[in-house]
Amino acid sequence: MAPTLPALLCLGLSVGLRTQVQAGTFPKPIIWAEPSSVVPSGSSVTILCQGPPNTKSFSLNKEGDSAPRNMHPALKPWDKANFFISNVREQQAGRYHCSHFIGVNWSEPSEPLDLLVAGEEPAGRLRDRPSLSVRPGPTVAPRENVTLLCQSGERTDTFLLSKEGAAHRPLRLRSQDQAGRYQAEFSLSPVTSAHGGTYRCYGSLSTDPYLLSQPSEPLVLVVSGLTWYLSVLIGVSVIFVLLLLVLLFFFLHHRGQDRCRKSRAADPGPEDRGPQSSSSPGADAQDQAICEQERRQPVAGHRDFWRQWGGDAEKGGGPGLGTETPHSTPPGAGWWGHRDLWRPWGDAQKGGGLHSIPRDARRGLQP
Repeated sequence: MAPTLPALLCLGLSVGLRTQVQAGTFPKPIIWAEPSSVVPSGSSVTILCQGPPNTKSFSLNKEGDSAPRNMHPALKPWDKANFFISNVREQQAGRYHCSHFIGVNWSEPSEPLDLLVAGEEPAGRLRDRPSLSVRPGPTVAPRENVTLLCQSGERTDTFLLSKEGAAHRPLRLRSQDQAGRYQAEFSLSPVTSAHGGTYRCYGSLSTDPYLLSQPSEPLVLVVSGLTWYLSVLIGVSVIFVLLLLVLLFFFLHHRGQDRCRKSRAADPGPEDRGPQSSSSPGADAQDQAICEQERRQPVAGHRDFWRQWGGDAEKGGGPGLGTETPHSTPPGAGWWGHRDLWRPWGDAQKGGGLHSIPRDARRGLQP
């Protein structure tokens, strides 16, 4: 019984694998060409085919070709095969598929790969190189609308736009006759940084769709500036930093005010102040300097007020009869306060009368 169980398991796995292959449930292989699927006549190209792990071999087929399958063993890590074609000519142009072999059967063919040969006869009947231009210009900003215009003076059925180094197949558009010139407009709107690169334009005839004309002059498209999500990210970062700075400013300002209040509440009068000791003389000196500066700010405000009042009184525009000032002597005004206070008394002696002196000042002068 014991040896029978492993044999049954292996048989079940083999049957399940064969059923999956026959039902076509294995993933299709992937096919692409390097350096590009558009190949200048006489140059070389490599067609690559990739499938799942543990693939035994791959085959490459060309549509309409009666030749037997071109088979290559899988390369490590056993999931890829390279098909090298040298000196590409008209005979190699066409549509290719690849398949991979796992178990006892072949997988479904891959998606098609069109191998296009440029500058090969009889496509040489298109002797006029197409021209390639861009609107609004070769340097654009992200998310801008861009149009690549391919034109030719000869009859052309289809235009193809190829980007250098791109993995996707060339863009293909039917041509339109515009006043004797054939053209096609390729829209790349809206552009991103991925659209930047070197582009070329080709023409082809419907009778030979895999044979292309000579390429146009290369056009380099530059997408300058940051993409929209990077711009948004930078803007949010700047706002966040500014918000942190504002919060830090208010925090330090509030902290300084709290220190000043505590210092004023704990500071006794000059007559009650005895010898004190401080654990941090530098911090106490800094707090005292900050508090002293805050004390001087309102004093400077009163000083300017009384100075202005005294100057107006000298010019005859001082307070008249019945006008009261809040203080006879501004608190902390010192010499400036007393000097500005007694200026109206001099004006009274010159003929202004006692009533031109503030009421608080008159109380101090009357016997």
